[in-house]
Amino acid sequence: MTQYLSKRIFSSILAITGLFVMVFFLARLTGDPGHLYLPIDAPLEVRKEFSEKHGFNDPIYIQFGKFLGDLTDGNLGYSLRKERPAIDIVLEAIPVTLSLAAVAMSIAFVGAILIGSLAAYRPNGIFDRISRVISLTAASAPDFWVAITAILIFSVSLGWLPTSGIGGVPYWIMPIGILVIRPLGLLVQVVRGSMITALSSDFVKTARAKGVKEKVVIFKHALRNALLPVITVAGDQAAAIANGAVIVETIFGWPGIGKLMIDSIMQRDFAVVQASILITAIVILSINIIIDIAYAVLDPRIRHK
Repeated sequence: MTQYLSKRIFSSILAITGLFVMVFFLARLTGDPGHLYLPIDAPLEVRKEFSEKHGFNDPIYIQFGKFLGDLTDGNLGYSLRKERPAIDIVLEAIPVTLSLAAVAMSIAFVGAILIGSLAAYRPNGIFDRISRVISLTAASAPDFWVAITAILIFSVSLGWLPTSGIGGVPYWIMPIGILVIRPLGLLVQVVRGSMITALSSDFVKTARAKGVKEKVVIFKHALRNALLPVITVAGDQAAAIANGAVIVETIFGWPGIGKLMIDSIMQRDFAVVQASILITAIVILSINIIIDIAYAVLDPRIRHK
């Protein structure tokens, strides 16, 4: 297990390093920074002084060396728009996104286990057929379309929920609901398929033959083995929820990292964009490592590799 996790951590470090390099060079494909941050009619002397002050005139390899040096000190750049360290701006926004994503992922995971297990208990029954139709529809529904439709129905037409902002429970319902729909639909299908396979396996038949209670058979024996592929897919869906948060936060005006990233791109505040991408990548890769640990705990074959 130690060797397995060491490989996963090493590959994550390589991925983050590659992302650092990519983000650095992409941020410098935008042309002269003086044209981005200074007025159009700014004198040439002012532009030169601005570029010299911020090191934009240095050769690219020197800029990259400074970039790496700043990273080791935890410095991800300085926002020339907000005149603050980019990392401070991102760290203010990321708790909002993490709260939204954590609640959405928890609801999707628990809901999928309950719905998928019930559907698998009686395959091709009424509940199974209904859940399959709904889950397939949910898994293919675009977040943007669902968000706009939800606003038109529940905010504009019915007036039940607020259209934007962050506050009490009513402000959370639509953003969380929209983030839950797609991963819930996909996870229900995965849980159902895994549970059908597990319930027809020899160890479940043996447990039933020994007179073990049906609840114990389902939730202890079958579900434990069925969770392995579910956990793998759940890790992928955590990244999908992070992507969906960009859309949801922008539409509903949530002050999270998704909205911050879009606003920073529109304002060409590339230091904040750079910091947002890097911090988001680190969080997602950390989640994947946690998923790998859970997978290794549940599967002895991984544990003993």
